[in-house]
Amino acid sequence: MAVPDVLDVPDSPDGFDWAALRAVAVEAATHAYAPYSRFAVGAAARVDDGRTVAGCNVENAAYGVTLCAECGLVGQLHLTGGGRLTHFVCVNGDGAVIMPCGRCRQLLFENGGRELQLWTVSGLRTMAEVLPDAFGPDDLS
Repeated sequence: MAVPDVLDVPDSPDGFDWAALRAVAVEAATHAYAPYSRFAVGAAARVDDGRTVAGCNVENAAYGVTLCAECGLVGQLHLTGGGRLTHFVCVNGDGAVIMPCGRCRQLLFENGGRELQLWTVSGLRTMAEVLPDAFGPDDLS
């Protein structure tokens, strides 16, 4: 089985412009602060009201408090009016699509729900596929 080229834009059943969203993520990665790992990350997402939000990773000498690009993206989401994420992509400093870490998958689930569309290293996936049986706000009593 051939590994897909994660730079190839996937066909979107809803006609979404994934190439434009990836371009925003690539631009965001150029602003990453990654002096320790040298692994720049950029993320971009579309919001249900049509806005686009983005984030980049920000490292810290105390590694445990490093902020992933998705954290910045969700911060921008709420700073600019909130809403629900509908489409998401994350790239490395070379522009290749990468997967969000487990912590960030949970963060994306909280702000996009099961239907959030993600461009992943395996193609287009829903958040339900990327984080099955997720724990979320509906699980709290």
